Amino acid sequence: MTQQFCPMNFPIAFSGTDSTVHITERLCVLEAVAFKEACKGILESTPRPQRLLLDFDHTVFMDSSGVGALVGVYKLAVAQNIDLVLQNVHPPVMSVLSLTSLDRLLKVESAISTSETDSGFGRNNRREDSLPPETHPSVRSKVKRAIDILGSLVGLGITAVLFLPIAIAIRLDSPGPILFSQTRCGWMGLRFRLWKFRSMVVDAEARRHEVKNEAEGAIFKNSNDPRITRIGRFLRRTSLDELPQFWNVLRGEMSLVGTRPPTPDEVDRYEVPSWQRLDVRPGMTGEWQVNGRSTVKNFEDIIRMDLAYQNNWNLKYDLQLIFKTIAIVFNKNSGAM
Repeated sequence: MTQQFCPMNFPIAFSGTDSTVHITERLCVLEAVAFKEACKGILESTPRPQRLLLDFDHTVFMDSSGVGALVGVYKLAVAQNIDLVLQNVHPPVMSVLSLTSLDRLLKVESAISTSETDSGFGRNNRREDSLPPETHPSVRSKVKRAIDILGSLVGLGITAVLFLPIAIAIRLDSPGPILFSQTRCGWMGLRFRLWKFRSMVVDAEARRHEVKNEAEGAIFKNSNDPRITRIGRFLRRTSLDELPQFWNVLRGEMSLVGTRPPTPDEVDRYEVPSWQRLDVRPGMTGEWQVNGRSTVKNFEDIIRMDLAYQNNWNLKYDLQLIFKTIAIVFNKNSGAM
């Protein structure tokens, strides 16, 4: 057996038809980028291994970037018809795999139980293992969650009052359902159903290929989208179409303030660094919404704003963004298109 080393302290061991990559203690953005590149080099080497083993024996933390890198490596392995196997997975990492349903997709050959962790690994306790990973301070903030619950209850009350007139207007303008739901990716890439008042024709998704994408990068945007109905443009301009999302906030899938929730096809196009935006829960509003809304058509600008929100986050900042959003909603020229 020989051993080589790649950047970011990823030792790689070769034995027969197996290649083993020893993962670092933390798998965050810098490590995740190097990890994916190291695995890509192995998977594209000649001769190729039959199995790529990922040894998580020393890994105690993995965030969204780590999840993104792991998904990327899995896709590369499948494309090369190489088995990907995870070994020595400790409870903190196993909880992330379970949380994101990757434990159903990836082959975990050996997982270390909490009792073994307590006696031998010594880095976590049972309580910490049961908590979600703290990818960002806002994730575990009880005050932020309390504000979300209170705000969502108020918002749902407003939604209930406006539901009937909005429903009648939608139905008279365009036959079809009142509400529209779409799969979006939230914190750590978790998928959920996002709800809105329908602002497009009923077959909008099937007709997406007919509309030119005016945005750059992993987003879709068209300022004169012909699929938007007449009442839909009004709902978007006033942001009334987003009122049902208060239900997503109450369920904990979203927050009042956060990052823009992407669609799965957008996430499929992400490079590892872009996964950082999934370290916080998506929000009904945020930096992107109050700094341009429909005029922001470059994905890199959205990433920059999302990361700025994460870096600047505190409860006071959340409240400032909420008040800015309310002011923008009442500005007739500010609505989304």
